[in-house]
Amino acid sequence: MARLNLAPTKSNLLAMKEQLAISTNGYELLEEKREILVRELMHLVEQVKLLEKGLDEVIAKAYPAFRRMFLTEGSDQIERLSQGIHYDFEILEKKVTIGGMPFSTLDVTMPRKELFYSFLGTYANTDATIDKLFELLALLTQLASIRTIVWRLAGEVKKTQRRVNALDKLIIPQTEETRKYIESVLEERERENVFVLKALKKKNGKK
Repeated sequence: MARLNLAPTKSNLLAMKEQLAISTNGYELLEEKREILVRELMHLVEQVKLLEKGLDEVIAKAYPAFRRMFLTEGSDQIERLSQGIHYDFEILEKKVTIGGMPFSTLDVTMPRKELFYSFLGTYANTDATIDKLFELLALLTQLASIRTIVWRLAGEVKKTQRRVNALDKLIIPQTEETRKYIESVLEERERENVFVLKALKKKNGKK
């Protein structure tokens, strides 16, 4: 590791020691932060997996039910039914704190399902099919919200990892190498000064 181009002085030695202490402390804090973020990320990934599993299960039930309804009712009737369903969404920006980090995501509030159609002349399982579609919609919004946080959290993990690597692989070794170099030069100078003083004393003692 190439050392910093600094003059071997006591002031620079002190500066390197202070820089090394700050960098080491910063490394420990960032490593702790990275570990916390990774744990939170893994927890959210598990939530995503559970939601995806639930989504697959709902799709497996909703799609065949909707297909049967489509074949029974026809597209015109389904369009008329859709106009009798009220589903006004409330979409708000939500602030969440994960691993000590603030994140913004969307909070989608699903409305209470209101049906304004007559059950006369409709498919026997129309209401149950619509329930499944509403459930599917709710899961999709939850999944989208958590995936947004996962994406941003993963970016924060990568950024923190880059800073940890920079301290561990570059800044700390370079600072340590510079400190050792300055210390060795100053110690050598000190030995030379002691040798010169002893030589002078010895010379003066012979006079």
